[in-house]
Amino acid sequence: MPANPPLTPDGERLRLFALGLPETHEDNPWGHAAIKVRGKVIVFLSSDDGGLSLSAKLPESGGAALHLPFASPTGYGLGKSGWVSARFAPRESVPIALLEEWIEESFRAVAPKKLVKGWLAGK
Repeated sequence: MPANPPLTPDGERLRLFALGLPETHEDNPWGHAAIKVRGKVIVFLSSDDGGLSLSAKLPESGGAALHLPFASPTGYGLGKSGWVSARFAPRESVPIALLEEWIEESFRAVAPKKLVKGWLAGK
């Protein structure tokens, strides 16, 4: 399998943010960066077209997120489970703070509850 295309600078920033969450690690299935906690994906990141794509599980804010012009339900049936994708063209403004909130929400939704509780207590 060919190497993953490098992430955009914004994508790399979000990747490092996600890897800063407790017990996260990176995997690279399907040519995308997948940040996981205890084997479960919290966010997919890719830069296939020179832009940035991100998918995260948003059980709390997903409905509101889908009203944003850059957001859509994630394909492969994941949208039915609360996954939302965001896509940004090259040089398009990326709302980093919002996407960091999405990554945190996805972490809270996917990570074991005891791990989330300990992380929130330490924030």
